Amino acid sequence: MFITLLLGGARSGKSMRAEALAKDLNLPVCYVATAPHIKEDQAWEDRIAKHQSRRPDYWTWIEEPLDLVMVLQGHSNAQVLLIDCLTLWLSNLMFAEKNVEYEIKTFCKALMECQGEVILVSNEVGMGLVPETDLGRTFRDEQGRLNQAVAKVAHRVEFIAAGLPIRLK
Repeated sequence: MFITLLLGGARSGKSMRAEALAKDLNLPVCYVATAPHIKEDQAWEDRIAKHQSRRPDYWTWIEEPLDLVMVLQGHSNAQVLLIDCLTLWLSNLMFAEKNVEYEIKTFCKALMECQGEVILVSNEVGMGLVPETDLGRTFRDEQGRLNQAVAKVAHRVEFIAAGLPIRLK
């Protein structure tokens, strides 16, 4: 078991780095996408399609916006799980009014029980301006807590800036 967490800002190259690491392993990959489809938002759908087009045909994939624990438990023997991204997962949890603290704790426990490689993508949102709204500030704080919890159990943590990885752990 080896857990890699990739952090960075928007359009920093996190997903491409995750995909490159997964390809370099030369093992079967299961790509787990947390982005919900929003048919009314063509730009969002185009972004999802762009991500999908980069995945090799031989990779399997799952779209799961909420229950990552179920995915981890159901695929704990997978050789490589690539989860993109924890930030969208967190926002999905918050909008579904889930207990975020419980979900993060349960997720980290399930993560540590995986047998193969797990590569996780997450945004670093705490380095910018303070959000104007209570919801925005709550999200920023929960994202920071999520990243800390996952980084604690991860074997490797990288910060991606301008497409370049900086090893943190």
